[in-house]
Amino acid sequence: MPGALLTDLYELNMAASYLRRGMTGTATFSLFIRRLPPDRGFLVAAGLEDSLDRLERFSFEETDLAYLRDGLGFDADAIDAFRRLRFTGDVHAVPEGRIVFANEPLLEVTAPLPEAQLVETLLLNEVTFQTTVATKAARCRIAAAGRDVVDFAFRRTQGIEAAMEVARASAMVGFVATSNVEAARRFDLVAAGTMAHSYVEAFPTEREAFEAFASDFPHRTTFLVDTYDTERGIQTAIDVIRDLGLKERLGIRIDSGDLGALAVTARRMLDDAGLPDVRIFVSGGLDEYDIEDLVRAGAPIDAFGVGTRMGTSADAPYVDSVYKLVEYAGRPVLKLSAEKVTEPGAKQLFRFRDGACFTADTVGLRSEDPPPGAEPLLEPVMRGGRRLGPRGSLSDVRARFEADLRCLPEPTKAIRRPVPLVAETSTSLTELTERVRRDLSDQAAR
Repeated sequence: MPGALLTDLYELNMAASYLRRGMTGTATFSLFIRRLPPDRGFLVAAGLEDSLDRLERFSFEETDLAYLRDGLGFDADAIDAFRRLRFTGDVHAVPEGRIVFANEPLLEVTAPLPEAQLVETLLLNEVTFQTTVATKAARCRIAAAGRDVVDFAFRRTQGIEAAMEVARASAMVGFVATSNVEAARRFDLVAAGTMAHSYVEAFPTEREAFEAFASDFPHRTTFLVDTYDTERGIQTAIDVIRDLGLKERLGIRIDSGDLGALAVTARRMLDDAGLPDVRIFVSGGLDEYDIEDLVRAGAPIDAFGVGTRMGTSADAPYVDSVYKLVEYAGRPVLKLSAEKVTEPGAKQLFRFRDGACFTADTVGLRSEDPPPGAEPLLEPVMRGGRRLGPRGSLSDVRARFEADLRCLPEPTKAIRRPVPLVAETSTSLTELTERVRRDLSDQAAR
């Protein structure tokens, strides 16, 4: 479905007005995030690949046009102009998986003004949600300190497509598996799952449930041990493992109670039973704060299942993303609204490193040469409405994230009270901003 009506009405109003007046000169819009959510020291860029897919397919179906005419009252000239409209612009963007910070351009669109205006809503929707979730998932991964993390979010995400995007975003930042079977198929991920408490309750006894499950899935058996009494459940799992001679991919899952204390008990019982390779998996309303506390306490946990709070980014469910016009028909423009000031001109983001760490980011003009020792992060990804390469693989995205994570300073990736990097502004961009401000001031005075 092309989805040209996946937009806000004011985008259509503006586009129709531009088209009526022949305002089809080249415009550049910049998408960035004004400020970081609480306790975030960084962001993980995400949503680009889906955005490019939508831009390539962008068009109005006849049923769309009929609704605009009959339902919303757009005139015949507007309908005819919309019928012919496709996205023919260029896109520069930070590749998915890169770590970025506030007030840095993640994506810039350069296209005829009506086209660039119409795609604002869909681009903000894709980038905002996926960046929010990828960042939350990355924090869970960091908190786990090398232990496995699995996506359990499907049943609590706000919509089916959101669940697919959550599974991909979490895999992008190092989650080892997902419970979402369709996402595992679509994105070539590892599917992971055990049993629910209802399975245990459906059998006359816990032991019978464990024996049945182990008989049906002998090569991937994880016992959910907290349906009735957790210590007794652990012992029952031990007995079934011994009696059935189970050897491969064994685990127990604890989903309630004092997870740290129960993990200590479980590890002791399993080791005493000669089962040191049986893994301990915990779940139950976890997020990065809980995971960090468990890891710091030394809880012998091998893997975490993370669902609701990661899949909805519960403590910070959005980022303050904006999409602002920065240049039209060769004229740099800016906004001077209180606390919402923008900077003019098509931009580039330059990153400086010192060995293994980021030292500074500088937002400059796209026309600038990179400063010595700086890496430009925005790359051309679409020209004339067509991708410049195939859809990026998830393994490539993950590799970019891992490389940036290794370089991220420890205070910046802290789970509590992080110290974010603050982007500087290049001399050229500062001078352009001041010139445009003066021009606006002179114009107002006249």
